[in-house]
Amino acid sequence: MTKLKVELLLTGNELMSGDVIDSNSAVIAQQLKTLGLEISRRVTVKDDTDLLSQEIISQSQRADILIINGGLGPTVDDMTAQALADAAQLPLAIHQQALSQLTAWCEKRSYVLNQANKKQAVLPQGCDIITNDSGSACGFHLRLNGCAIYTTPGVPSEMVTMIQQEIVPAIERDFKINSTTDVSRFQVFGIGESTIQQLVSEHLSDWPAEIELGFRASMPLIEMKLTTDTEQGHGIKALWQNKLEQLLGGHVIGQGKTSLAQALVEALQQQHKSVAFAESCTGGLMSSLLTQVSGCSEVFEAGFVTYSNAIKAKIISVSEHTLTQFGAVSSEVVLEMAQGALKQSGSDYVVAVSGIAGPGGGSIDKPVGTVWLAWGEQGNIQTIGLAVPLPRIKFQQYVAAVGLDLIRRHIIGITTPAYYIEQRALTNSAT
Repeated sequence: MTKLKVELLLTGNELMSGDVIDSNSAVIAQQLKTLGLEISRRVTVKDDTDLLSQEIISQSQRADILIINGGLGPTVDDMTAQALADAAQLPLAIHQQALSQLTAWCEKRSYVLNQANKKQAVLPQGCDIITNDSGSACGFHLRLNGCAIYTTPGVPSEMVTMIQQEIVPAIERDFKINSTTDVSRFQVFGIGESTIQQLVSEHLSDWPAEIELGFRASMPLIEMKLTTDTEQGHGIKALWQNKLEQLLGGHVIGQGKTSLAQALVEALQQQHKSVAFAESCTGGLMSSLLTQVSGCSEVFEAGFVTYSNAIKAKIISVSEHTLTQFGAVSSEVVLEMAQGALKQSGSDYVVAVSGIAGPGGGSIDKPVGTVWLAWGEQGNIQTIGLAVPLPRIKFQQYVAAVGLDLIRRHIIGITTPAYYIEQRALTNSAT
């Protein structure tokens, strides 16, 4: 079978102006990948019926499949239905199935179905409805110039559900696709893409052509993706993924979409242990990340945000003498922060952090980006100083991730130093 040509049309003034960043096309591409399909062209057009109509005609003449994202709402700048009707030379009409779904959606939420809402049921005559279980705007489907056109709302949560549950199955059915594409993912932290590539080149130089290896950086993690689309590739993928994971060692966080916080919660649950945090420069971010994970209540005792020296001394018993002699950003202070948090919370494990997030506040001895962390359990607390010269928000995100990773490694018994320790450690900082 000849490979299907797929194009994507995005609509909206907000996309053109940069007020909204497009993330929908990435999701659509990822979902189509499960069918072995790739988007060959992506076009963004402002809210202009004539421009949209012209683009739809042009794309429908080239592509087998066209997905239009956006422009299905109730306002005057939602123009997809009109533009597609013009392109197909079809009249607009009330679609009874769309109206019924819209009415049910409003009744369920005790909304009044007004005239503006009803616009979402005015569609090109003869089109088929694509159910939207999350929102008020139905998608719809029709053919033009032999091209199958599917429309989706611009709201990401609605679009994702519609693509996964309605459009991908419809494409698979309508085009009789028997895809063998298989994708495996795992998450990595603390080692850069270039370093990973170098390691693969040096130690896995015979990487098979049947397995496509991909990288996706998403602060603070890197997603490794292995894709196969042949029976031979499927048969060897597990072996080579295992080789890659062995090569990356303790930097592998987990499978699929696992986060650092999820990995830490799972490690604590397996040991029936708990953790507490004492945070200064990260402002409670480690605690926030952990509490986003279901089941964290089983393993999370307390988070202390001790920003000022006075609160460090009052809440978690950091010695005023230690603060004066060594400064808040020091091995000695984070050690006492950790000990105080352990005592106050009664937790099994602890992470403490104090640093200079910037852009001001640094000195020659302790420049902006200097941070100290302590982690471990009673009687076995380690400290490390790192140089993390990043903008304030990214500094906080990265340092919080390091804190979660250090205690994760400690709990599961990883003793090999992470690459970020080798790259960022202050001279003679580890204790």
